Amino acid sequence: MVGPDPLGLRLAPGQAGRGGNRRGPFLRGSPCGRRERLAILDHLAAARGCLSRPARRIHGHGGRVRVLLALLVLLALAQPAAADELRPSSIELSEQAQGRWHLGWKRNLGQPSTGQPETPAYPRNCRPVGEPVERRVAALSVVGNLELRCSGSLAGQRIGWPGLVGEDALVRIVPLDGGAQTHLLTPTAPMAAITGEPGRWQVARSYFELGVIHILEGWDHLLFVIALVLLVVRGWQVVKAATAFTLAHSLTLTAVTFGFFGLPARPVEAAIALSIVFLAVELARGDRTSLTRRWPWAVAFAFGLLHGFGFAGALRDIGLPQGEVPAALVAFNLGVEAGQVLVILAVIVLRLTTRRLVPWVEAPALRTATYAIGIIASFWLIERLIA
Repeated sequence: MVGPDPLGLRLAPGQAGRGGNRRGPFLRGSPCGRRERLAILDHLAAARGCLSRPARRIHGHGGRVRVLLALLVLLALAQPAAADELRPSSIELSEQAQGRWHLGWKRNLGQPSTGQPETPAYPRNCRPVGEPVERRVAALSVVGNLELRCSGSLAGQRIGWPGLVGEDALVRIVPLDGGAQTHLLTPTAPMAAITGEPGRWQVARSYFELGVIHILEGWDHLLFVIALVLLVVRGWQVVKAATAFTLAHSLTLTAVTFGFFGLPARPVEAAIALSIVFLAVELARGDRTSLTRRWPWAVAFAFGLLHGFGFAGALRDIGLPQGEVPAALVAFNLGVEAGQVLVILAVIVLRLTTRRLVPWVEAPALRTATYAIGIIASFWLIERLIA
């Protein structure tokens, strides 16, 4: 039995047309006009997920506009994101001559500056020579410096930022004898004690924390790891790709640290951005037969060698304590790996949760993330090539 067709939606015999899904003639006698019936048809088709071509175009354009707006916001956020820098505020106290020290600092501004220099707390047996000077180097960052004259040893003295809020900061002390030491300040522990000779455990703990910070707040390495996990779907493939990436950048980091070879920082930074663009393109293509999809560990290893130069540059900027270079290097590398594992687990858990709870969101979310990563990395690439 065939039910009534008051809107005249049913196709007349022989009127199915090409593809079998075009509208047939409306039955005479329908109480609705042709325009009203067409509108109802479009709504019904939309509800069934089979929009007509014009309607699909309209909906498609609306979706693209929303994605484009989201990506433009992400691109705007890419400008202040210093991709390969340690993001915390920092203090460096370096000895220039016997009894003469230079205090320099970089401060990230969580809120507009008061215009007055916020000088870090320096050792009590030091006195300033002149006034502190600060200058803005970016929208949310200022650098400052102050000359100090210090009497006696700085061992046991304290240095830091008593008012540290909402972020961590690094402190580096560089005496003339070369026994550099680095400390991590936190809002709960904003002051650090200067040690006469930093112990191995103190060095290992500080550099482990620095490694974790670098991978979590070094945006280019972070985006590369995220893109790699999104590209490699199966769990065992993720393990192999992550292991290859770890092994490769560990080799480069060690070789550069011990002076076997090195590369200029600018080309390395540009190449790192290009590696992220490459992964984003592979994600967008969706080609399951590509070399990257079939041999992700090989691609991860090749790019890991490149990213190792970036890690080495960050470690060079921090400095290594004399006599404890191996301990600092191993601890920093382990910290990088710990941060990397956290990122990989977070991405996997998020994707599995999305697939289980809201499976229809996974595909558009992956597409949006892919284009966001690609646009941000392209911006970095252009910026670094121009620089």
